[in-house]
Formats: sequence, structure tokens, C-alpha cells
Amino acid sequence: MENKVQNIEKTPFSATELAFAAEMKVLLGFAAMSLLIFIPAGDVYFGGVLLMCVLFIPMLIAGIILLFKNPSLLQKRLDAKEKDISQQRVVAMSGMMFFAGFILCGLDHRFSWLVLPEWVSVIFAVVFLAGYLMYAEVLRENTYLSRTVRVEKGQKVIDKGLYGIIRHPMYTATIIMFVSIPLVLGSVIALPVFLIYPVIIIMRLGNEEKLLCRELDGYRAYKKKVRYRLIPYIF
Repeated sequence: MENKVQNIEKTPFSATELAFAAEMKVLLGFAAMSLLIFIPAGDVYFGGVLLMCVLFIPMLIAGIILLFKNPSLLQKRLDAKEKDISQQRVVAMSGMMFFAGFILCGLDHRFSWLVLPEWVSVIFAVVFLAGYLMYAEVLRENTYLSRTVRVEKGQKVIDKGLYGIIRHPMYTATIIMFVSIPLVLGSVIALPVFLIYPVIIIMRLGNEEKLLCRELDGYRAYKKKVRYRLIPYIF
């Protein structure tokens, strides 16, 4: 099914409704992550606690800032339902990858297959936070940013800041964050599973750029101006 420009004119949430929706999303995410991290490990261990901190504390801060500064962007970020079948498959693949990866991290800790020292967890927690800061900058630069592949009515090409260097800085930020996860959890054995994520992103980009070229005015010219998608001078 062909993607079409979507006129995102849903009835906006009130501040209270938006705050409640965001709070529930964070709480459900916290609960799900706790189960995935700690049950397979059989232990509330250092790497797991560290990941929960670097993941959810910045998320909470960012949500509060968006609630007051840009509630419409927060509402878009809460909408993660893909309409396109191919993108639904990509999202499903990501979900399976994360599920398998977290289970493997936990089992690695439980049975001490090849557990890394705690200082490795700390280093990659810093790397994870660097990716989070990049993600926050992308949110600041691009108010059209949503979690689904779509083009909004009136949307314009962003070609300044990080978008003047690479075309998809949000994906670069998430790759930095998600590839760091197994190392924050102290598991090198699970790293190959999380390295599937960049491949999934490249698959997602193929469909997304076709949509942007077709539906977003000026995107073809932007592609010629900014040649690299994810990594400057490489890809």
C-alpha cells in the first residue's frame, strides 16, 4: 500500500491527558524493561540498574521538557503505530531482536558465560548518554519528528545542524544507544544480536527515503546536498 501525506490534525490531548499518556508509557516501559533485564539474570545486578538509570531518567526529563515546551511533538512521539506493512515488519523485527538480546544478556549474567567488568558498563553508559544527547538535539532541531514513517501537511525539509551533516541523525543516535546496551549490561555475547539493529535501520531507510522523495517537497535536492545518511564520509 502506498504511503500518502498525512494531515496530522488529530484532536490534541489536554495537558492532563498528555501527561497521563506519557506517564503510563514510561511506567509500562519501565515494568517491561525490568522484567526483561532482571528475570533472565535472576538478580538485580549493577549493569541492569545502570541501564535502567541512563535509559529512564533522561526519558523522564525529556518528557517533562516536551510537555511544557512542545506538547504537540510529545504527542507525536507517543504515537508509534506504523501504517505501512513493510514498516510494520521492520518494527516487528526490532522487537524480536531486542527481546532475544535482553534475554541473552540476562542469561550471560546468570551463568557467567563471558561477563565484562563493571568499568566497561560505566564507559558504555557514558556512550549511551552521548547518543541520548544527540537524540535530544535532533528533537530540538526537527519539530516534525515522529516515531512512524510519514510526511505531515506543511512539513519542510530540515537541512541545518545535524541534518546538514547526515540525513538521518535520529537513527544514528539510536544506533549509538542500542548497540551500547549489551555492553552496559556487561554482556559481549549478546553484542552480535544488537548489531542486527543497524541492518534493520538500513532496511527502514530504503522505504522511508522513497516516501520522502515522493511526498516531501525539496527532499530530492536535500539528498544531493547532504550525501550521507547515517555516518559522515562512510554511509
